Amino acid sequence: MSNGTYDVILVGGGVMGCATAYYLLKFDPHLNIAILEMDPSYEKASTPLSDGNTRIQFNIKENIQISQYGLEVLKRFSEEMEVNGEKPDAAFRRQGNLFVLDDASREESHEGLLLQKSLGCDVQWLSPDEVQKYYPLYNLKDCVAGTFGPHDGTMSPLAVLLGYKKKVMALGAVFIHAEAIEILKQESQIVGVNLSSGERLNSIIVVNASGAWARKTSKTVGVDLPINPTKRQVTIIETNARPEKTLPVLFLPSGLYCIHESEGTFTVGKSLPTDYVGYDDFNWERNKFETVIWPELVKYIPSFDRLKVTRGWAGLYEVNTLDGNAILGEWPELKGFYLANGFSGHGFQQCHAVGRYIAELILGINPTLDLSVFSPQRILENKPVFESRRKII
Repeated sequence: MSNGTYDVILVGGGVMGCATAYYLLKFDPHLNIAILEMDPSYEKASTPLSDGNTRIQFNIKENIQISQYGLEVLKRFSEEMEVNGEKPDAAFRRQGNLFVLDDASREESHEGLLLQKSLGCDVQWLSPDEVQKYYPLYNLKDCVAGTFGPHDGTMSPLAVLLGYKKKVMALGAVFIHAEAIEILKQESQIVGVNLSSGERLNSIIVVNASGAWARKTSKTVGVDLPINPTKRQVTIIETNARPEKTLPVLFLPSGLYCIHESEGTFTVGKSLPTDYVGYDDFNWERNKFETVIWPELVKYIPSFDRLKVTRGWAGLYEVNTLDGNAILGEWPELKGFYLANGFSGHGFQQCHAVGRYIAELILGINPTLDLSVFSPQRILENKPVFESRRKII
């Protein structure tokens, strides 16, 4: 670094920014890289507030391949992120992901399963009876079939984030506690960033990895992304159910999901049409669980008619209102402005492949995995790429 000039500036020090920095330095250890993070405590950052789930079960080939690479990375994550003899533990539990299918989702999910299998994924098609064997608490309401990914599961998002962060700092990346209040350009070329501290950093390459704040970030340089910061909340409950082994994560047709943590403890959540859009509300609303989520939960898992709510929290999704999928690559009308945005709830699990892809694009390396289907060009052309014909992620 000299005079505040860097080869690459990453706006956002969450898991996406840190993973991208890691791959940049892996490809070229001599790069001068700055990572800007307005909240190094990560109190409101989406990474540590996520459920930490990863799944192979997508309907778009590239999303499946992204997950496959992520699972490969997790196998060696501890060794690869070792710093001074310390190895991070992602605490990955392969309890599996179980998707319940109703009549409306059956055909499309079967097509998705065939695509997953053609790419080498271990995914199983289950009859209703088999679904109940995997999840005996579930009463099979609305169930016509199920899909089960035995290698899917949950982990500690914070452990993954800090694993990447410590590694990139050890590799020489500079972590700066500041908000990027303006991305700077000259004509159609990125030239740097103005910080909340009043300082200016110079670079001809800036990566927008600011998660739910992505639209706010890009607007400062005249790029309006179709991204809404959307509040999502989860609730931790204690139940009388005591399964002998950890149950799979249960995804119901309505979008309601239930993660078995341990013994009688479960995490429950659901995206709702009424979810608040904005940056100023991180309040967990117990009433929303009791009046909206719980009645539906009991319909599917009757033994949850009595439970204890122990805690909950709220965080932000970066919802891509065009199609719910990632927006990856250089903005076509602005040289040097790269986007890793719009993940709509599956950014954490996609950070490994996306970090590698963005790094390859920046350095002019032929991408290991072609993710051009998610190019920002589709935003300009209004050509959505839907994960599901029903437009539900």
